[in-house]
Amino acid sequence: MELRLFRQCFLSYGVARHLGKALVLFLWMAVPAQAGEEAAADAPVTVLALGDSLTQGYGLPQQDGLVPQLRRWLAERDIDAEVINGGVSGDTTAGGAARAGWSLTPEVDAMIVALGGNDLLRGIDPAVSRANLDTILAEAAERDVEVLLVGMRAPGNYGADYKAGFDAIYPDLAEKHGTLLAPDFFAGLGEGDPAALQRFFQGDGIHPNAEGVARIVDGLGPHVAALIEAVK
Repeated sequence: MELRLFRQCFLSYGVARHLGKALVLFLWMAVPAQAGEEAAADAPVTVLALGDSLTQGYGLPQQDGLVPQLRRWLAERDIDAEVINGGVSGDTTAGGAARAGWSLTPEVDAMIVALGGNDLLRGIDPAVSRANLDTILAEAAERDVEVLLVGMRAPGNYGADYKAGFDAIYPDLAEKHGTLLAPDFFAGLGEGDPAALQRFFQGDGIHPNAEGVARIVDGLGPHVAALIEAVK
């Protein structure tokens, strides 16, 4: 009987000891993981703004460009994000597609794609622009990067077919890739007589002035906030 009791105590001690080690190991692994998740949730979201001169801030003092004004818009609303200026003056959707891969560095969590304006200026076939934007969105999806696709609207002087083909690119691709969509880059300027809206543009009639950028940011800001929330 004493031998049987000894064996029971030995087994009970051994099980408890091993269970204790397992519990300590579980807690040791779980606590850092939880802490890491909380730290990641609190870290600022890094957003790449991939675009052309409209994104780059052509013709404006640095602080008045789209990206600096967007940073301030987010900060004023306590939205913790770092926005990288990936705007290149004169860039087309082809240029964006060519540099999307190396622009999406590991720290990038999300991307704003605002390209197509120079395609319009050059009268590029909408099918070509569509294919280039499709390449950019596919690259982002492969890297698990959330995207806000910002649309452009074609002018009527290229004809109804061109306008219909170009304007459809952005909603079609947003649906295909499951990205967020801001239908019109210039939506923040509001509707009205084009001549009246020229007060928001620089002398070239193409690039917005500081006030125009502020209005554009007010229009894009909620979409960018939704993008950041999607990452978190």
